[in-house]
Amino acid sequence: MSRTVARVIVDALSELGVRQVFGVVGDALNPVTDAIRGTENLEWVGCRHEEAAAFAASAQSQLSGTLGVCMGTVGPGSVHLLNGLYDAAKSHAPVLAIAGQVPLAELGSDYFQEVDNDALFSDVAVFRATITSPDQLPQLLETAVRTAIGRKGVAVLTVPGDLGERELTDDRPPRFSLAPAVTRPDGSAARRAAELLDRSERVTLLVGEGARAAREDVLTLADRLAAPMVLTLKAKAGFEGEHNPFQVGQTGLIGNPAAAEALQDADTLLLLGTDFPYRDWYPEGRTVIQVDTEATHIGRRVPVDVGLVGDTGATVRDLLEHLGTVAGGARDRAHLDKARERFDGWRAGQARLADPDHDKGLVGRLRSALDNRSHDIRPEVLAAAVDRAAADDAVFTSDTGMATVWLSRFVEMRGERRLIGSYNLGSMANAMPQALGAQCLDRERQVVAFCGDGGLSMLLGDLMTLKTQRLPVKLVVFDNRRLGMVKLEQEQAGLPEFGTVLDNPDFAAVAEAMGITGIRVTEPSEVESAVGRAFDTPGPVLLDVLTNPDEIAVPAQPTVEQGWGFAVAKVKEVVRSHGDTSDH
Repeated sequence: MSRTVARVIVDALSELGVRQVFGVVGDALNPVTDAIRGTENLEWVGCRHEEAAAFAASAQSQLSGTLGVCMGTVGPGSVHLLNGLYDAAKSHAPVLAIAGQVPLAELGSDYFQEVDNDALFSDVAVFRATITSPDQLPQLLETAVRTAIGRKGVAVLTVPGDLGERELTDDRPPRFSLAPAVTRPDGSAARRAAELLDRSERVTLLVGEGARAAREDVLTLADRLAAPMVLTLKAKAGFEGEHNPFQVGQTGLIGNPAAAEALQDADTLLLLGTDFPYRDWYPEGRTVIQVDTEATHIGRRVPVDVGLVGDTGATVRDLLEHLGTVAGGARDRAHLDKARERFDGWRAGQARLADPDHDKGLVGRLRSALDNRSHDIRPEVLAAAVDRAAADDAVFTSDTGMATVWLSRFVEMRGERRLIGSYNLGSMANAMPQALGAQCLDRERQVVAFCGDGGLSMLLGDLMTLKTQRLPVKLVVFDNRRLGMVKLEQEQAGLPEFGTVLDNPDFAAVAEAMGITGIRVTEPSEVESAVGRAFDTPGPVLLDVLTNPDEIAVPAQPTVEQGWGFAVAKVKEVVRSHGDTSDH
């Protein structure tokens, strides 16, 4: 007996090793979810919002390197997938979205809930198609999966409501043939790049997530070149820790002065597996060599002297073979030593801010009189406490905004720690649903979500999914009653904050009402013990910490304009009575 369309899709997902499918049940998807119900090694995870489902699938794909799967039913259900799918696309995460559709005979009739899915997903998907006949399977499914994995993007397969239960006339097992290709650049280009590196006196590496699989080769190259290593945020996992004596942290708005200076002081920049988008943070007039698997990435952020299109590991090994020996047998390490010394000094200063007793000292009292008059908990204290308590193989997720700033500066991705966030799309509300997907992959591995209060409240309903699925995610809420990054942006531009104040509930009490352990922290002296309790408590825990809304995250290279704008904004804000949180 031939299988149905729904059964072919679900059997193929099981064969591919997909372990969970995230979504919201409904009409057109009923045959597919019923097939999942009868499949032993495939789990349906019912979410409260399809956007959370797409974020969860994207997180699984990024952590596992395999296909993530989500579903949304007809019309609004599919529309709700969009933001999470855009995050997957921008993160180069292979995700398959199964979208419902009205019955075939009603297509084009403006039927109830009808949406043109092929048009809807045209910008976000590398592949999209609507099944119009059972005999298009399994070929159409094979193409969707191959394209998603091969191009590291989103594929959308639309299933009309009357097609899922129909049988194929020519049933056969799908064949996916997913072996990855390892590419390397042309030999002459590698030799040219090696010659430029040999002639350079001060090389700095800018290393991205694309180099993570080639960690040992990259460390060998950094040693050979005596080069400080600036990391993108997504490269923290894999390149941080005491076993990397070359890294000097991040650059950009969330970065530090050592990394910014390491880039500025270099005469040659070597970009490895990164498409770091912020052009203002690249120094001008330097020799630039870029290594990337995507030819379209070469030179699109900064002018490049030599572009090497290929796998980072294979390309770095080629460079190491071509590099000559510097006269005297060793390269001058002054550039590296200077960057590392500056980085160590910056970290020591940051550590002082993370001391719960910081505001009790003279310097702390003076600072708090300006930026923490309510004596709220400094977010640095919270982030550092979580770093100390978390396991060395924990998975971290972070909401876009200030939560990411504190994670970037105070959580070290040592050991086997991993990091997921909306670092390319920059969406709000990603940390909790991404943690959901990560925890479903491994219910024994520690998963920690750095949540902004604005982000958490946007998709608050899926806290119930954590509870229903008994997922032991630890949610750390930086509750500053603000859209903190927007507030900072306004003040740097010389504007008083407006529209950023959040009228928050007691998130710990909300969690308790949902059946989740909630812990609320209001005093700096309570942070360490509260974090310890959260990590020691079985099951999901929400740690609601009231942090200072006026904390300043100083950029790596603050400009005079930013400083002046901030001062002007503060004068404007002071005109309003202290403690007035209205937007008027």
